[in-house]
Amino acid sequence: MTDPENEAVTYAKRGKIAVVTLNRPEYRNAQNSVMTYALDAAFQRAVDDADVSVIVLAGNGKHFSAGHDIGTPGRDHHVHYDNKAVMWWDHVDRAGGDQRYAREMEVYLGMCRRWRELPKPTIAMIQGACIAGGLMLAWVCDMIVASDDAFFSDPVVRMGIPGVEYFAHPWVLGPRAAKEILFTGDRFSAQRAYEWGMVNRVVPREDLETETFAIAERISAMPQFGLALTKKAVNQCEDQMGMRNGMDSVFGLHHFAHAHNAEVGADSLGGMNAKSMKDSASEVGASKDKAAE
Repeated sequence: MTDPENEAVTYAKRGKIAVVTLNRPEYRNAQNSVMTYALDAAFQRAVDDADVSVIVLAGNGKHFSAGHDIGTPGRDHHVHYDNKAVMWWDHVDRAGGDQRYAREMEVYLGMCRRWRELPKPTIAMIQGACIAGGLMLAWVCDMIVASDDAFFSDPVVRMGIPGVEYFAHPWVLGPRAAKEILFTGDRFSAQRAYEWGMVNRVVPREDLETETFAIAERISAMPQFGLALTKKAVNQCEDQMGMRNGMDSVFGLHHFAHAHNAEVGADSLGGMNAKSMKDSASEVGASKDKAAE
């Protein structure tokens, strides 16, 4: 098992490319706070290194990321960390919805927005599962290269919650595809993601690393300041199309759903946990396979 204090994220350099790797493979790289802050530190390290021009985000093991940690022994939602995204509102000494709202504003929405604004190009290299919070990590990257066995989903509507906290769905998928994946909770393939414009390249699994680093090498030859300004230009246009304001409004709906679940049911997750979410996805997949027979 990995040491969560030291190895939840690893960092390496390949020439001008920094490689940041999620490293909880025994839990399909589920994201706890240790991982979140280790990711932030790794990204900061890459930004501070003048020799780094491009950042590749990868996941160790069979899967890129199964999403937020809602059930491993390393779950640490109650632990204090020095805030990096939301400076003036900490969650640890708060109660109820106040705690949940403050933590998710920092660790989920705030951190993802912070990483989207990294002044160096980022490429997500994805294999296997990229679920819910895994989508958030992929979507903050400037490009996505996926293996042909990669699959994606945001199944949190099964909890009665309208999508993950970094609600980029209408912008990265388009409104109709966004509604389809949210309304059904179904998994969609790398090829479907490519057709919807969410993924830049789909490549054979054995070629994933080679293809990703070939693109990164090409980008690394460009002027760093030009890349930073170009990234900012595209991000600003996305925000002019309503992305930032849309996320703010949906984040409120997200937490209204949490509060509703806590009021009428057993907990803020609508009684769902990691196992029941996985089982629900498996049942959907089995039903679709049977229907195709």
